[in-house]
Amino acid sequence: MPIQIQFQTGINATLTVNMSLRIQFFLLFILGFTTSLAAQSPDKVQVNGAFQGTLNYFIKDAKIGAANTPQYEGMPLGADAWLNVNADFGIWRGGVRFDFFHNSNLLNPSSSYTDRGLGLWYLETEYKKLDVRIGGIYNQIGSGIIYRAYEERPLLIDNALKGIQLAYDINDEWKVTTFAGKQRYLFSSYDGLVYGGKVEGFMSMGEDNPVSIVPGIGFTGKRLSDGSVDKLISILRNYTDDERIEQFTFHSQALSIYNSLNYKAFSWYFEGAYKLPEVSFDPNEETTKITGVKSQGRYLKRAGTVFYSTLSYAKKGLGITLEGKRTENFDFRIDPTLLLNNGLIGFLPPMNHITSYRLTSRYNPATQFTSELAFQLDVKYKINKKYTLNVNTSNVNTLENENLYREFYIDLQYKPNRKFDSHFGLQRQIYNQSVYEGKPKNITPVVKTWTPYVDLLYKFTRRNSLKVEAQYMSTEQDYGSWVYLLAELGLAPHWRFELSGMYNIIPNTGNPNIPEGAGGKILYPTSGVYYIWKQSRYGLRYVKQVEGVVCTGGVCRLEPAFSGFKFEVNSLF
Repeated sequence: MPIQIQFQTGINATLTVNMSLRIQFFLLFILGFTTSLAAQSPDKVQVNGAFQGTLNYFIKDAKIGAANTPQYEGMPLGADAWLNVNADFGIWRGGVRFDFFHNSNLLNPSSSYTDRGLGLWYLETEYKKLDVRIGGIYNQIGSGIIYRAYEERPLLIDNALKGIQLAYDINDEWKVTTFAGKQRYLFSSYDGLVYGGKVEGFMSMGEDNPVSIVPGIGFTGKRLSDGSVDKLISILRNYTDDERIEQFTFHSQALSIYNSLNYKAFSWYFEGAYKLPEVSFDPNEETTKITGVKSQGRYLKRAGTVFYSTLSYAKKGLGITLEGKRTENFDFRIDPTLLLNNGLIGFLPPMNHITSYRLTSRYNPATQFTSELAFQLDVKYKINKKYTLNVNTSNVNTLENENLYREFYIDLQYKPNRKFDSHFGLQRQIYNQSVYEGKPKNITPVVKTWTPYVDLLYKFTRRNSLKVEAQYMSTEQDYGSWVYLLAELGLAPHWRFELSGMYNIIPNTGNPNIPEGAGGKILYPTSGVYYIWKQSRYGLRYVKQVEGVVCTGGVCRLEPAFSGFKFEVNSLF
């Protein structure tokens, strides 16, 4: 029987802690086992961990669209937290992670999610050339196209494999890895089975100018659960005879071949992936129901391919990287009825310039699973000791040659001495907002922007510094034009203060996508203070944030506006 513990908070919200007896027993066992080992061999046991937590206090502001969600309508306090504890003892390694969510908007920014418990555990050991791991497993094949188990907390993505992984060193050059299990989802897992493996090697030829290659081959398979098959049959039953899929299997596999070649200043990586024909959802196709009603999106049975390559050259003062990717029908999920970022088995690398500036990162192109042809060129040249130039351009089309995204980016760094550092840059973007944000195509024009910026950093002493940023985005689409200013004072080793503002200087008052009552010449301020003590970092911020796309490594989602306070803790021990 589960144990129920209830207590009242100061905001009259009831929290319920539900932890099963088996979880408690497991944790007590791990704690007792670790304590016993530490008592017997205190010099050999190593325990470490990390805590990350965010406490949000939501303040309703209908003018910016921060309204009509549970957090703004009576449940203002929200929290997200993760506690990792790891222990090493000889050939044994293990760990647990506790997850806590209360009125969280991470799972769905428009709703509230509350739960807590054991998020992950693992135990790993090695015997001669064999490494065995059970529990939560993070790994990938190649660049991750056919399989990547990873975690991105800002988007609440954690698709670790809950199962077993075996890795065997054949010799010093070759290694084989196999795995099987279920894909994690929150505190549970999807019912389908994921399995696969890879063989990777390393070879070097020549002595004076050696050529090295790092080849690999991998496969990933999945078995659909009975529940997902039933859902799929129910959907396909409503298709017309011409569009209905009569036969499909419970199993599907994908294969990937990849290799890195390195010679002198050159490095070349190539990966080709093939997915056997399976049923997947194409949001760009139209379907007709048996009732005669047409709707956007259709399930099709097709094979899929991805070709991805990078070619780079790096020598003193000059670095050049060229990337290319072609994707066709590669939506590979544990359940084909899942959408957005849910149930993804693979990961498709992004093809745009990653920047940390507020306005240059406002529009990010999410990777497209069904149809994408993209390239990116990045050149970095050190002109002399004071000046460094960085130029980047990227382009994303569909396979039908419809342009989805285009960017040109130039950055000039001027650093005359150790005290002063500066960046002057310009970005040009063309961004298909209806495709990347799922907004109605007939009322959502393509966004075109020009964004110049200046970034200045001055170090008064080795510990004290001042950073100032000024950015301006000129556009007639979406919310209109913006100006952004930031000042950041660093007083090492403990304190950092920030003050910034994002102002809608020329608003687009005719945009029907802006929430009702929102828009206009609005200032979105942010102020914060951070304190660092030993291995811990604490931050308190007041934030007003406009609606926009949040991306991490090409995985994106649209988030509504935010208004309120954020208290953040990051600590290692």
